[in-house]
Amino acid sequence: MVNKQKILIVDDDENIAELISLYLTKECFDTSIAYDGEAALTAFETYKPNLVLLDLMLPGIDGYQVCREIRSKSDTPVIMLSAKGEVFDKVLGLEMGADDYIMKPFDSKEMVARVKAVLRRYHPSPKTQEPAADKSKQVEYPGITINLTNYSVVVDGQSVEMPPKELELLYFLAASPNQVFTREQLLDQIWGYEYIGDTRTVDVHIKRLREKIKDHDSWKLATVWGIGYKFEVK
Repeated sequence: MVNKQKILIVDDDENIAELISLYLTKECFDTSIAYDGEAALTAFETYKPNLVLLDLMLPGIDGYQVCREIRSKSDTPVIMLSAKGEVFDKVLGLEMGADDYIMKPFDSKEMVARVKAVLRRYHPSPKTQEPAADKSKQVEYPGITINLTNYSVVVDGQSVEMPPKELELLYFLAASPNQVFTREQLLDQIWGYEYIGDTRTVDVHIKRLREKIKDHDSWKLATVWGIGYKFEVK
C-alpha cells in the first residue's frame, strides 16, 4: 500500500484550516493542523510532513519566521497563504524559502492543484529513481552536473541542496548555453502564467543560486543588463 503524502496546515482560523484539510483529505492526502507558529514548528518535527501550507499572519511566531526556521533545517516545500488586503511581500516570502504562495480567498481546485504541482516537482516519481538515469534530462559542464530526472546538482563532487524551482531554473538555463532569456520568458517556462508580471521572482531565485554556486572558469550565471539572464559557457 502506498503511504499517503502528509500535509501540515498552519492557520489560526479554525474554519479555514478545517476546510483545507477536508479538500486535501478528499484527494487522499494525510493532514495535520497547527493553529500558531510555535505549534507549527513542533508539529513539523513530530509529523514530518511532505509539504507545509503556511498562513502568513499567525499569533506569536509569524509565517515568515516559521518558514525561515523550517528552511534552516529542511528543504520540505512550503506554500504560503495570505489574505487579500494583508501586507504580503511575495519576494520576502521567496527569500525566506517559500516555494509558492496562494492568496485568500482561493479556489479549492487551484489550491489542490498547486499542492500537487509542488509535490510533483519535489518528489520525482519512483521510476525516475532507478540507477539508469535519463541522460536526456541531465546537463554536464566542467565541475557541475545538473540532473532534472532525480533533482540533483553536484558541484566539484559535492551535492548542492536546493528547492525544486531553483534547480529547474538552473537546468533550463544550462540546457541552452549562452542563450539569453528575458525574465518574462523564464517566468513563463518555470513558474507558469500566474506569475507573469512579477519579474522580481526570477531575480530572487538567481540571487539564491549564485549564493550556492560560484562562477567557474568555464561557465557562470550571467546577467544581461536590461534583458535577463544566461548560462554563459566560455
